Amino acid sequence: MSDRWLAAWGLGSVAFGGASLLIPLYLVELGATPVQLGLLAATAAGVGAPGAIAFGRLANRVDHRRVLVLATLVGVAASMAAIPFLTSITVVMVANAVLWLLVSSVGPVLTMIVVDDAPESQWSERIGLVNAYQGYGWAGGFVLGTVWPLVGGRLLAAGAVTRSLCWLLAACAGASALLAARTLPRPTPADHVIDERAARRIGRLLATSSRGVKGATFALSPTRLYWTTWGIDPRRLVARTDRTVAAYFVAGAFFFTGSAAFWAPLPLYLTELSFDSSLVFACYLASSLGSAACYGAAGRLSARYDVRYLQSGALAARAVLFPSIVVVAGAGLAVAVGTVGLLLAALGITWAGIAVVGTAIVTRLAPPSARGEALGAYVALGAIGGALGGALGGWAATFGYAVAFATAGGLVGIGAILVASLEAISGGDRAVTSRAEPSAATADGEIATLRDSR
Repeated sequence: MSDRWLAAWGLGSVAFGGASLLIPLYLVELGATPVQLGLLAATAAGVGAPGAIAFGRLANRVDHRRVLVLATLVGVAASMAAIPFLTSITVVMVANAVLWLLVSSVGPVLTMIVVDDAPESQWSERIGLVNAYQGYGWAGGFVLGTVWPLVGGRLLAAGAVTRSLCWLLAACAGASALLAARTLPRPTPADHVIDERAARRIGRLLATSSRGVKGATFALSPTRLYWTTWGIDPRRLVARTDRTVAAYFVAGAFFFTGSAAFWAPLPLYLTELSFDSSLVFACYLASSLGSAACYGAAGRLSARYDVRYLQSGALAARAVLFPSIVVVAGAGLAVAVGTVGLLLAALGITWAGIAVVGTAIVTRLAPPSARGEALGAYVALGAIGGALGGALGGWAATFGYAVAFATAGGLVGIGAILVASLEAISGGDRAVTSRAEPSAATADGEIATLRDSR
């Protein structure tokens, strides 16, 4: 299979990465409240799962795969081109939900395309390759969002910079659609339906591989959710889940929800600190790169040291860092920018530990007969926490940003305490099978984080 289409997909991912932060910032320009920003994050996370399931089922007929990818790119281009003309906050939120429905839904389709005509032994490499291109594109969107306001601000009126960036990202998605139409592979329909065994294999590859730039700020991965929950039987899972696994899942509910609650009101908080859009993009880029750079190290540490202490330590650090961001409120802009940049980079590093070590813990605790289902349930838990946390963070911010960030930190802190109390995580004779892929293999295809849990 030719890999020329990956460059086209990487260009489209520039639009995805830029849109993930630009639309919240545009909503701030329109006068959005913290509650509305929370709903924006919650709906973006909530539409991903059903969309991925619907597209995945359609894509299991090979003749639909090219159409679904092209429809996604054209839909994103149209959404980004239309948003600057919208002045209603509610309408922008609907357009954002449509955009992320498309972007989230196409993940399983890409996975099917890259495993077509490839022997199973090469699946991990090929999935990592497509996600690497997507990851570089996502980071490129953050870089573009950082640079364009500096350039466009000298050429355009102040109110036109954000709108022009929307159109620039729309152009990236449109150009990506044209290139993809010429380069996407055309596999024959025969023998390309994903069966249950293949789906479970793909799910394991995705669940145990590291994440990249996107996963730091947009933690929900509908691709991961789709494959890891394929064929899951809730009753069988409950029957095979012991108290330690259940307790760890409770801890996960707290730290996933708390993480999402932090990111939802953050763009408005930074804007009120006089950060322009360029600085906000730069701070988010610091978080994403900090996370992406540490996934490999987190995987190596989880294989050598006690994962209970690694996980609880990363969570405790995150719990402290969340409310710490309010200390910059009274500082000058230069001090605030440097402090926030460092704090978000540190948060990215903690997320690398939480994401990789969390998978290692679930892999260790779950019985071999239910390991795949346990990993799928853990991914689903992250999706639910992302949606709930976004709404919670926006609501809590109506009482003040200190309240919102303290709430986020408190929830993560409860998760840290619960993890530290589970001595069974440290013991056992099961090997931790979590592995860190090479830095290029960003298995989400959605490198960490902005929905996510952002």
